[in-house]
Amino acid sequence: MVLLIALAALLIWAVVATVIELRRDGYRATPTDWTRVTNGDPVHRAESGHVYR
Repeated sequence: MVLLIALAALLIWAVVATVIELRRDGYRATPTDWTRVTNGDPVHRAESGHVYR
């Protein structure tokens, strides 16, 4: 019985910690910074002799 109570407490602690970490992980949708996006097709910049996958 003590083992079940300890396991339940661990489970509750893990769920609460997971929810807290997911809320403060900093992952948010951010708009694209178009000044950092290259203008061009990577196929045109490919060098001969290299394999691009």
